[in-house]
Amino acid sequence: MLYLNPPEDLADELPGEPGFRVAQLHEWLYDHPTESTGQWSNFPKTLRDRLSTRLWPFTVEIEQTADRGTTVKWLFRTPDGVSIETVLMGYPNRVTLCVSSQAGCAMACTFCATGQFGFDRHLEAGEIVAQVAFANAFIRAGRMSGVPGRNEAQPSRVTNVVFMGMGEPLANYRRVRESLRRMNEVMGIGARSITVSTVGVVPGIRLLADEPWQVGLAISLHAADDALRSKLVPLNERYPLAEVEAAAAYYFEKKGRRVSIEWTMMNGVNDSQDQAGKLAEIALRLGAHVNLINLNPTPLSSERPSHNRTLQRFKSTLEHRGVTATKRETRGQEIDAACGQLRVRASN
Repeated sequence: MLYLNPPEDLADELPGEPGFRVAQLHEWLYDHPTESTGQWSNFPKTLRDRLSTRLWPFTVEIEQTADRGTTVKWLFRTPDGVSIETVLMGYPNRVTLCVSSQAGCAMACTFCATGQFGFDRHLEAGEIVAQVAFANAFIRAGRMSGVPGRNEAQPSRVTNVVFMGMGEPLANYRRVRESLRRMNEVMGIGARSITVSTVGVVPGIRLLADEPWQVGLAISLHAADDALRSKLVPLNERYPLAEVEAAAAYYFEKKGRRVSIEWTMMNGVNDSQDQAGKLAEIALRLGAHVNLINLNPTPLSSERPSHNRTLQRFKSTLEHRGVTATKRETRGQEIDAACGQLRVRASN
């Protein structure tokens, strides 16, 4: 598959072809991706046909849209049968792509549909990058609706990437690192426009802190004491809160970038004033921003989203104590946009 080879080795895909074809192929894959090789106007038809089945390392099994066409979710299927979920979201000033880094997840967080299915395998760097290229091809084909109220033209490519899809990125560190390199150095996506989310893989946080790219770090905390967090996020038994906080502080020290704390609000689970107070203490020590995300329920979990009044009170408590907190907009609920939900539907 074309994206599975490093871009520096594309000549291997074109044996017997003149050297200028390599630059052309690079352009079609990374600069101006298209949904099929049929649009590669400067390639002879015989070569387009030969490469057509090698373009994408997956096929589209399900495509769904929501929010008047500004949210698109794909369930991709790889040749070995594993599924990948990717979500494209248009906003007034950007187009964000939520990518998966693994097929399934071994973290087993109780409220996450992906974790409830278990772990299949790591995604290769090319499979991660291909999600971005596929979204760019989709946008370039004019298949994404503009955001209502947008004054400027719809961006012609993905502007922001978040590693918040299926899988734990820092458990697949080597391949995620290579995908970051390709996105930044080959595809031209600014490092500051890329965010890696983790549930607290401490060694990976420290490794990422030492990389040259100024990518953002988001830590999915979900609980502010070890007793509750170990129930929700089993990895906490291995890397308790104190170690996660120390790694986050190291990241901030090395990068000079404020860390984000992700907090999924669950009714009667982690939305108490006691948890808000403890979270405020952590956020203030780190100088972190808090993103509150009301739970997108999954059919395999008993947890339910917090009531709006409870969420607002939780947010107000954080702000009263000096923490910057925002409530993240929930997108695509009608199309199962939470991690793993489309896979749940496809398996039923």
